[in-house]
Amino acid sequence: MSADHTAQTIPEVQRLRAELDAQGKKLVFTNGCFDLLHAGHVRYLHDARSLGDALVVGLNSDSSVQVLKGPDRPLNGQNDRAEVLGALRAVDAVVIFDGERATSLIEAIKPHVYAKGGDYTVDSLNREERAALEEAGTEIRILPLVPGRSTTSTINKMLGDKTSNRLRIAILGSGAGSNLRAIIAAVQNGTLNAEIAITISDQADSSFLKIARESGLPAQFVDPGGNPRKLGDAAQKEIFDHLERARVDVVVLAGFMRILKEPVISAYSGRIVNVHPSLLPKHKGANAPQLAIEAGDSETGCTVHLVTAEIDAGRTLAQAKVPVLPDDTAETLHLRIKTEEHKLLPTVLNEWRELGLPVRGAGAP
Repeated sequence: MSADHTAQTIPEVQRLRAELDAQGKKLVFTNGCFDLLHAGHVRYLHDARSLGDALVVGLNSDSSVQVLKGPDRPLNGQNDRAEVLGALRAVDAVVIFDGERATSLIEAIKPHVYAKGGDYTVDSLNREERAALEEAGTEIRILPLVPGRSTTSTINKMLGDKTSNRLRIAILGSGAGSNLRAIIAAVQNGTLNAEIAITISDQADSSFLKIARESGLPAQFVDPGGNPRKLGDAAQKEIFDHLERARVDVVVLAGFMRILKEPVISAYSGRIVNVHPSLLPKHKGANAPQLAIEAGDSETGCTVHLVTAEIDAGRTLAQAKVPVLPDDTAETLHLRIKTEEHKLLPTVLNEWRELGLPVRGAGAP
């Protein structure tokens, strides 16, 4: 295959699909960035091809890779990536697509079989892509991964385990972003020796993301899924992938209103921290300032604590007290609590190593 003709058009792939269908044969489809090809990719594509009679790879364009994986990616341009993929015996066609999702490509091609790697489950597939597959009547097959092989791990090996005194943090938020703003200010004024490696929100139009982007920080929106109270499996997986690519030491929940589960909660055990507006263990969960007022407490405050699978039950790292005034409402009390949060959270992060807490590659799971 020549370098000038590495990628096929959608009509060309549609004709291939029609020819196979007329012969009672199957077209297999998979998609991804395939930025730095390794043995895991090669074996995966071989296994995917064995599911049918031709394999088409949907390849993320350079612009979509940047959106998905950050400004430092891709390492190789889309034409080079397409040429390398097209040279593999298992691959019959490569189609480059824009956008974060392959939904429109799936709708156009209507593959007989869709293959995805074993770091996914059917439930953790992007819900938009999954809906398109179900509409097309496509069989979904999850294939095993080759252990220890991934583009992220390869890049990390190339970079080496260069340790720095600067803590690499990820900040997750859902709302106004006041704690994010406080952390940014602490980094800028030198009271927090850290680097904000990535910011993530489950709300596309949140002030949190606006603050992050205006500050020039890597900012990602993750579709939380259809349930307004839970973070879907696809979102949990996507957050994990963002954290791994960003080579994060500590995950900071700053007004993030959904519960993290697997794979993040285990992979970052001891490295996820939250700030809660009460003096834990009192008033766990939502509406803590209102609960303090209703309980007749004379004081409340905020707690910076490690995050575990049990809500607001992880090890307390620091607390700050705030008096409950006679005329307080939940709103006025919460505002005063936030003032303390904005001081306490950056202080704990700055003292992370002194507290004996783990970082990436040094005592972390």
